[in-house]
Parts: sequence; structure tokens; C-alpha cells
Amino acid sequence: MADVRLMSERDLPEEDIYPETTGSLAEDAFAFGNDLELNPFDGLPFSSRYYTLLKERKTLPVWRARTQFVDSLINNQFVVVSGVAKTGKSTQIPHWCTEFCLSAQYQHGMVVCTQSLRQQAIDLALRVADEMDVNIGHEVGYTIPLETCCSSDTVLRFCTDNMLLREMMSDPLLERYGAIVIDQAHERSVSTDLLLGLLKGILLQRPELRVVVLTVSPMTDKLLSHFGSVPVISLETECLAEVVYSGNSSNNKDYFFSAMRLVLEIHRTKEEGDIAVFLASEREVECAHSILQKESTRLGAELGQMVTMVLCPGPGKPLPIPAEGPESRRSRRVFLSAQQGEEVLWAMDSVNFVIDTGVEKRLVYNPRIRANSAVTRPISRCQADMRKQLAGPTGKCFCLYPEETRLPAAIPPQILESNITSTVLLLKRMEIAGLGPCDFMDRPDPECLMQALEELDYLAALDNDGNLSEIGIIISEFPLDPQMAKALLASCEFDCVSEMLTIAAMLSAPSCFLELPDGLTSEAVQWQRKFQHPEGDHFTLINIYNAFIQSQRENLSVDKWCQDYFLDLSALKTADAIRSELTDILNRIELPISEPTFGTKTNAHNIKRALLSGFFMQIARDVDGSGNYFMLTHKHMAQVHPFSSYGAKAHKLGLPEWVVFHEYTLSESNCMRTVSEISPEVFIQMAPQYFFYNLPPSESKDILQKLLDPDESENCKDIEESSTITSDANKDCAEVMSPVRNLTDARCL
Repeated sequence: MADVRLMSERDLPEEDIYPETTGSLAEDAFAFGNDLELNPFDGLPFSSRYYTLLKERKTLPVWRARTQFVDSLINNQFVVVSGVAKTGKSTQIPHWCTEFCLSAQYQHGMVVCTQSLRQQAIDLALRVADEMDVNIGHEVGYTIPLETCCSSDTVLRFCTDNMLLREMMSDPLLERYGAIVIDQAHERSVSTDLLLGLLKGILLQRPELRVVVLTVSPMTDKLLSHFGSVPVISLETECLAEVVYSGNSSNNKDYFFSAMRLVLEIHRTKEEGDIAVFLASEREVECAHSILQKESTRLGAELGQMVTMVLCPGPGKPLPIPAEGPESRRSRRVFLSAQQGEEVLWAMDSVNFVIDTGVEKRLVYNPRIRANSAVTRPISRCQADMRKQLAGPTGKCFCLYPEETRLPAAIPPQILESNITSTVLLLKRMEIAGLGPCDFMDRPDPECLMQALEELDYLAALDNDGNLSEIGIIISEFPLDPQMAKALLASCEFDCVSEMLTIAAMLSAPSCFLELPDGLTSEAVQWQRKFQHPEGDHFTLINIYNAFIQSQRENLSVDKWCQDYFLDLSALKTADAIRSELTDILNRIELPISEPTFGTKTNAHNIKRALLSGFFMQIARDVDGSGNYFMLTHKHMAQVHPFSSYGAKAHKLGLPEWVVFHEYTLSESNCMRTVSEISPEVFIQMAPQYFFYNLPPSESKDILQKLLDPDESENCKDIEESSTITSDANKDCAEVMSPVRNLTDARCL
């Protein structure tokens, strides 16, 4: 950063540091002296665009509360800013916090602002850098999974909330920051709730730290009850669209087709403006996209073109940004969204009609069956109110539910509906770092907490006192599910690290298989059959990744290659980036990486042993030879997914009796995804004995029991041998831990 003399708040009286927000540009200075022609962040003269944007910024509702916010920030550690979208809080508050820290010459650190979605972090960083008249990646930057755009000059950083949590593993008190802005707190993501719970304790140890929470009004009461008497700055503006409710007082099960008919009716009126439709799930969004595309071809030319756009990405995929310009304005756009997609729409002014079905489908974790269940339920009143605001004061919002419908007040906290095993692992790591227990706004369900501790114990991540073990410390280093991290760690012992790196990366990235219309599904299966491996889906993923890398080495057109095989290029690139990151972590903590030997019987056997080291809790047996699998842990029945390697060849070779699966969701399809064949003998060897004996009684367990102790004389011998194999693997994991242990101890001091 340029060497510019900046005046601190001690150099000037308070009225000169924080002037009124009206008047000349000089009155808008923020404790940086009187030379307004130089940008205090880089020492260069302001551009003409800065003054243009400054004029726009002053029209934002948040600007009217600028003085109140600055005063609150000076006199309080914790400040809540409540306001709907389009008030400017997400861009202006981080900017003002950076000016606050600059006025103290960054004695207490820089500023970080968290976001729930990676695309929002990027977009806000670009916008704020433009408003501050600095270059992105220098004074303003961002950090998202697999991508960092920052430098040593960065004083304001946008990041995803989970990235800031992982940063706390090496900096538990977040001492590099003087101000922390938590945006979108009302979405109640697991990472955001964790941050708020941990920051409550950090504020007691760092009185100079400032924390600002950006949310909407239904969340303010919750924050006040948790953090006590803290200042709340309200930016609420009443600019609701005309709202039309459904007159049907009964449960409207036909909301989907009602929404489709309404889209077509609006288009036939020829009223200007785009349409936003909020549906329950991604599946409904894809179905609506197909229906409206077909219907648009039947509309008369005099009505104009209707273009449907899907704003509903899969996990880990960026939200598509709708194009704005003359071309887009020649047609009516229909945006189809479910949950997260609405964030993109707030940046647009073209939406004049909103159709809200009032329902959503979410995955809710059930600890008793160790699986997610797809639950369709009403949206919250908070979500409903935000959608009504989207159309603006001149638009219309059609709510496909009666006005008297009682909606839940706020969005349910995800921490009450998710598998919290990874969360508990992180909290255990925070305890090692010296932080006290997390003060949750909503404490996790005791049953979920006990199941998480039990699972970590099975994975040897906890010691006899319930603290994080040496193996647990290594597992926590990886940005992976604990089961996958344990499998990757075990691969160091079984000489299949390269293969497990690929499996972990492919399963952590979005699915590489494109979602296709029914007419192309059979063709895609034919092309993808080239990659199918007889050992199962985990091995098929290795084949796909290796073929992708090979196509790059041969300088083939990767785009065309992916199109030919109906594969998602962005997902494969993400998997490649994740694999590189995991490799760097292994090198950093000095764990051995074996040479790839994929294709040999020994290697296949070792891969299965490594997988079972982490996923021994996800075993199923075909009970009747026809694909009805019994899951041993929770005694549910399921089938192999139709797109599985076994699903495609079952009619020829038959299905394996015993399998390990990666994912199972209790829903209409009731299918296991990513399935590979195993032998019960290897399962007995790799599963901890205390886990095996805690399995609920079943015929499948009896079969395993007979293999484990065919007669009384052999029983003790077999148990001893099996226990030795597992304990040896854990011992070897602990031996390679010594450099990591020293590193971790140094961090915690």
C-alpha cells in the first residue's frame, strides 16, 4: 500500500472524524484528513467513476443511517444492522468498517465479511472494490473454497463463512481482524451459527474487536436474546408489491401446475417485466423449465419471446448470472428458483412479477437412520416477506397460498437439521486451540450430538477421555467429511493414496454426470459405459477422472470430450482443484503419497480396505438377490441407483451381495448412490469390534457373526487378528502424526 500519512481518530475531534452525511464531499470524509483528491486506501487520486458511484451510494437507504452506524461501531463491540435486500447494507457496511479500521491505522487488524455462497462473496468483492476505487485482489479481495484473490495489501476480504471457520484452526482468536461482518445471518447456516457462537467468547478476550451482523428483522429478537443489549440499526423500508393470495383454503397440492398456468397468463397480458417463480425443489425447477420451453414454442409471435432460466445450482456449483443488456430486454425472462437462487435476483431491477408457491423441500438429517430425509414444508414468513419485496412497489406478487396461512416466523436453523459430525470435530479442534465451548443460539439436538460423538469415536478420532486424538487432529486438517478423511488417512497405510485422493475429490465436487432429459438418458448411459468398472462406482469415478486428465494431456478439446460423454466440465475441473488441495495438505503434514497402481488386484483390494476404514458404517447386503439391500446400521431397505455401474449391468452379471455405499437419502427414489462391492471378510477386518457388536440384530449380522467366530475355539483368535489389523492401522496413522503433532502444538501455544 502506498505510504500516505493517515490521520487517526486521536488526531481530530470526534465531530471532524465522523461528520454529518449531508453536504459537500468534504463533509463525507471519514477521518482521513482534508485532502479528498487522494484515495486513502492506495494513495492515488480518485477516478471520476468513484464520484459517480458515490452519488449512487448516497441514494441507498443505508446511507441515511451512516452516522448512527459509525457511532454504534465506536462505542460498541457488537452491532446489528437489520434491513431487507436492496438497502445497500451488504456493500456499504463492510466499506465503512474498513474506514473505521483505517482510521486506527489497522492497529487491531483488517476487515473480513462472510457470505453463505461463494458467488456472493465474489460479486460483493468486485462491487465494493469498484466503489472504493481500488483494484480487486489488492486492497479488496476474496477467499472462497479452491480460490483466493488477495494480497499483502488486502484490508477488506470477503469470504464464505466456512472458510473463516477453518481459518480459526490456526488463528482461534482471529487476531488478524479488527472488524468482522457476518452477512445473511438470518439464513442460519451451520457455519454462520458456529461463528456467532464462537465470536461471543472471542469478544470477551478481545475488547478491541468489532462484530457487525447483517440480517432481517425477524432475526433481531433472537440476536438480542443471545448477545444481550446491543444496538440495532433498522433499515426496513416498506416497498411491497401488490400481493394477490390464493383463495383456496385447503392444502393446494396443485401449486406446481397453478404456477405454470399463471406464468403463461402473465405472458399473454403483454405487461412488461420478467417473472420470478419460486418452487419447492430443484427437481420441480427442472420440470418447470422443460414444460415452459415446450409451451413457449406454441405461443404466438405477437406475444414476444419467453425465455426460461434456471437459478437453482447443485451443491458447490456457482449460481448463474443472468445477462443484462439490449438482447435480454427483447424477450421476457422467466427465472425458476428454489431457495438459494433468489439471491441473484436481488441484483436485478427487471423482475416485475413474483410467483411464490409457499413451499420448499429440504433435507433434514435423521440421526436414528444416519441419513437425510426429503421433507416438503411451508416456507418461513421471513422468506415470504423477502419475496414480496423482490417485485418492488410497482410489481405484483402472487402467493399460491391463502392469506390466513400461518407460516413459521423465521428460517429453521440448519444446525438442528444437519449431520453435525464435522461440526463436533471442528469444535473439538477449537478446544485444543484454547477456545471455550461454543455458545449456540440454538443448541443441537442431544441425539444428534451423541451420534456425532459416537461416530467420531468409531473413527478413532477421540481418545479415552473424549478429547481429540492424534488421528482426529489429522482428520480435522482436511476439508472433508470425517469418514472420507479417515479413509484418505488409511490409504497412506494401504499404499493407495493416489486413488483415494481421486475418489475423495470426485465425491466432494458436484456430480460429474449431467442431468439430462429423459430422451437423452439412455444415450448418455451407453457413452458412459466405457468408464464403468466391475468393482463398483468408486472405481468408475477414478476411470472418469483419469480419462479427463488424459484428454488434457493429449491436447484434445476438453469441452467436446465432455459433451461426447455427457459429463460436466466444471465439476471435473472442481474435482481436479480439490485433488490438488488435498495433495498439498498431505505434503504439508508430511504424510506419504504412494505411486498410483490402479488396475491391479492388490490395488483394488487396498482401495476397498481404505474405504471401509472410513465407511464401515455404510454397509448393505442384498437379501433376496434382486437388488433389495438391507442397511445394517439402521435396518432400512434400499436399492442401487439406476445410474450406478451395477444398475446398468445388473441384468448381465447380477448384483453383488455385500456393498459399501457413499450416500443414502430417504426419499421417493430410496436409492444408495456410489456403490462398490466388498467382501464380508474384509468388512469384519476393518470395522472396529465395538461397532460390530453394537449393530442391531439381523440375519445379515448373524452371517457376519458366523464368519467372525465359526466355532468357539476359533472365536478369540479371529477377534484378536481382526482387532490387530485395525489397531495396527490406527497405530501407523499415529506414527506418521509426529510432525503434525509438533505443528499443532506450536499453533495452540
